[in-house]
Amino acid sequence: MAVPKRRTSSARRDKRRAHDALTLPAMSVCPNCQEPKLPHRICSSCGYYKGKEVVKANAAE
Repeated sequence: MAVPKRRTSSARRDKRRAHDALTLPAMSVCPNCQEPKLPHRICSSCGYYKGKEVVKANAAE
């Protein structure tokens, strides 16, 4: 099995981990019901997308 030849320095370790941060999903507000929703997706609470009802409200719940 391969074994590291040298110990990884803290600077090298931290540079590698610099890209591991998680980002929060971008949220927008539904113009129809003012509930938070993901952009470019149907509103999960009212079923509207771009001002048109795509899914019936009772089916969305």
